[in-house]
Amino acid sequence: MFGRRALVLVPLAFGLALLVCAPEPQSVAAQPKTEAAFKADGVAFLKKHCLSCHSGDKPKADLALDKYADDAALLKDRKTWTRVLDTLKAGEMPPAAKPQPTATDREGFTKLVESVFEKHDRTAKPDPGRVTMRRLNRNEYNNTVRDLVGIDFNPAEDFPSDDVGHGFDNIGDVLTLPPVLLERYLAAAETIMARAVTPVPPPPASRGVGTQFTEPAGPVIPMKNNHRVVVYKPTGTPIETGPIFTRFNNLPRDGVYNAQTTVYVETTGKKPVKVAILAGCDKDAKGAATDAEADKLSGAAVKNLRPFVVLGTYEVKSRDEKKGDTFRVEVPPHIGIDKIAVALVKPDDSEPAPTLYVRYMSLTGPMDSRPATHRKLLACDETKPVAERSREVLARFASRAYRRPVTKDELARLLKLADSRISAGDKWEAAMQFAMTAVLVSPKFLFRVELEAPGADASGSPVPLDEYQLASRMSYFIWSSMPDQELFDLAAKKQLTANIDSQVKRMLRDPKATALVDNYVMQWLQLQPLKNANPDTKKFPQFNDQLRTAMVTETKLFFGEVIREDRKILDILDADFTYLNAPLARHYGIGGPKGPRFKNNEEFQRVELKGTNRGGILTQASVLTVTSNPGRTSPVKRGRYVLEQLLGTPPPPPPPNVPELEKNGKPVNAGTLRQQMEAHRKNVACANCHAKMDGLGFGLENFDAIGGYRTKDGDAAIDSSGELPGNVKFTGPAELKAVLLGKKDLFAKCLTEKMMTYALGRGLEFYDRRAVDGVTAALAKNDYKFSALVTEIVKCDPFRLRRGKNQ
Repeated sequence: MFGRRALVLVPLAFGLALLVCAPEPQSVAAQPKTEAAFKADGVAFLKKHCLSCHSGDKPKADLALDKYADDAALLKDRKTWTRVLDTLKAGEMPPAAKPQPTATDREGFTKLVESVFEKHDRTAKPDPGRVTMRRLNRNEYNNTVRDLVGIDFNPAEDFPSDDVGHGFDNIGDVLTLPPVLLERYLAAAETIMARAVTPVPPPPASRGVGTQFTEPAGPVIPMKNNHRVVVYKPTGTPIETGPIFTRFNNLPRDGVYNAQTTVYVETTGKKPVKVAILAGCDKDAKGAATDAEADKLSGAAVKNLRPFVVLGTYEVKSRDEKKGDTFRVEVPPHIGIDKIAVALVKPDDSEPAPTLYVRYMSLTGPMDSRPATHRKLLACDETKPVAERSREVLARFASRAYRRPVTKDELARLLKLADSRISAGDKWEAAMQFAMTAVLVSPKFLFRVELEAPGADASGSPVPLDEYQLASRMSYFIWSSMPDQELFDLAAKKQLTANIDSQVKRMLRDPKATALVDNYVMQWLQLQPLKNANPDTKKFPQFNDQLRTAMVTETKLFFGEVIREDRKILDILDADFTYLNAPLARHYGIGGPKGPRFKNNEEFQRVELKGTNRGGILTQASVLTVTSNPGRTSPVKRGRYVLEQLLGTPPPPPPPNVPELEKNGKPVNAGTLRQQMEAHRKNVACANCHAKMDGLGFGLENFDAIGGYRTKDGDAAIDSSGELPGNVKFTGPAELKAVLLGKKDLFAKCLTEKMMTYALGRGLEFYDRRAVDGVTAALAKNDYKFSALVTEIVKCDPFRLRRGKNQ
């Protein structure tokens, strides 16, 4: 649209490339006093099982472990020891040909090393961590444009896909800036502002209708020479008609309209015949007709038109169809107009019945044809000089776009850009449109920038975020969008920190909090693969796109209630309700005389689950399908899912050269799936992890590969019993959920870690342990309420603080 004007924006866009910052060096906190435990027991374990290969000048795998003689040495090389422990836990080391430590020795050494790190983390100097200055991802960009400009569409539709890190697509370190994205930013900005601001507004739209197309309709519409006939007789007489009306849908509520009609009458009476023009409106609209006003109009159908506003009453003088009277009347804004109508005013009882002929009805408007976004963005005192108007409009827009007050220099550059267009002969509105387009390609809009305050403490201690930065972190965490006006106002008054609790609860009640379900929950539960899932159609012919969509919708509506009603996070594991539509209810086998009644296949209802085999996310078809293979269930995938996503205790990667359970889609070994898994666990390298995963997965075997309930697998009865380390035995999903609820502290910690990762936009580090423990403890004290989890994350140090200058 802008032609060469886009060239003016290119230097601004190229500034984005300068924002890819090199990683800051991580601080090394003061080391705690070295203890003798690792010097004695730890070093002894290394000498016995490791140093014969991993020592000296040429250690195997370039890994020398003989230099680690005390706690301090471990703490200096934490990444190496994380890999060592993973390898040790997986049973990959020592090699199979070497003497193996006992399970007790292996576990004891692992716990000893982990205790060194744990003690350090709990006593080290506070470190809120480093958050990479990151760009808005696609969802955040769309939502921010919606809330900033007021246009709700998908401008980021053709942006490159966002990379994923630590399970989420809002992680700063992986949100790269490919060259093609610069071009898309420019194109999107021009499209957005072309929709939002119209320098040359179109003429008001006119919606005319011949009266043969008006209502009420019927098999015989009383017409005469293209005029709709309205006859008055006392109420209840067979030939009574009127009023007549025509409907309009989705009219802008804030517009002023003009209603018009052309009529004439036939009467033998001597007194004037009057007609009323009506506008259908909201029930509580200002000026809605009272019972007394409505009773003055003829026609039994008047009551069916309520509520309406009487726009005007007019005397009809014309008695000739060729010279009808035309009446125009203004329709006020904000009444919710959805129809216009023409009605006869009842004549005196002494007068004969008049006949009204209506030829034409129309509605023109909104009379101000500029879009609402135009009027909102460019709102100002139009009596002021152009320079003052430009300053007011651009300062307001840039401050909201940058999520902080615009600086004098930033505003001056925007004003200079706008002035250049006015000097070139553009209208003021076009100049504002152009400057706003420049704002939308500014790094300060596209990136979440947390600038260091002038004169910041150079001591190296963590410093609080300013109130605007805190507002942005909160809004992008909960809404995936920019702060609203209430957050901005509190930030301006420096009162946001003092009102965090109330603001978090307000934000969770806001409809925009559905972003937390769409963007956090769906990624945490790893449900994105469901859109491409292809279960075997021969084994599961009932699976189709309608059922696939219903599976996702159930999970979204379920979590929507958990957030909206501030339920316990433990309901995620086991709840007495869910949301179903008719196809999903049939799939679950929930129905019968006392079951839910659905109006159609699309309608979802809240359904009580008492007495069923469902409850919680592990029994929802969405989770059960993504943790299955196309043709059968997978206890391994389901067990691993529970360990990783719900308990936060992921198993290590499988060792190399492990034999497969299937080849070319067919089992390698004969027997039931349980028998195949038992044979698989005989491999020493596999036994330890599969003892945990398989038991958890077998507890869900009553659910097939698309989440349907079953008691048999082919001809064999389902054995849903499981056993976990520690002689923990259970049978079926209900007892499995009871086991998981017994591990609620682990679940709370896992959920805290996942949500903190999403909220901070970075992976968690060892120095975050203290914050995680604090949030988890506070969550337990607050009865595991969902709002408590979000609130405590917002109040924790990694969220509210940033590293100092020299930290």
